[in-house]
Amino acid sequence: MRQSIIPKGFTPTMGAYSHGLKVDVGDSEMVFVTGQIAMDSNGNAVAPGDFTKQTEFVFLNIEKILAEAGATLADVVKAVIYTTDISRFKEISAVRNKYFAKAKPASTLIEITKTVKEGCEVEIEVIAIKKK
Repeated sequence: MRQSIIPKGFTPTMGAYSHGLKVDVGDSEMVFVTGQIAMDSNGNAVAPGDFTKQTEFVFLNIEKILAEAGATLADVVKAVIYTTDISRFKEISAVRNKYFAKAKPASTLIEITKTVKEGCEVEIEVIAIKKK
């Protein structure tokens, strides 16, 4: 069984995907969260150039998607963080460390040229697993 997760108030998706997808895997459920960027519900970049504020905004959205699926950040087992400027690692990591203090998921941080939205400098995707 698969269930699409699109919390109320989120920007509509820009294609054939869901913000999140909950998948039944026997005695557990996996939640896949599509890469989230700091974009408000009107499609505008939030705090362009501010890597800390953008990372905070993205983590809050990830929390909302996970909650809609019945999961939390403590259930996250894998995270991939993309940034347009790897020299901002310390700022991004400080926020990541706060939100993942309990989960300590396998994690990757990689520099990219840009995201799909001008002004969005950080994109984060996660996978969570929770018992039913």
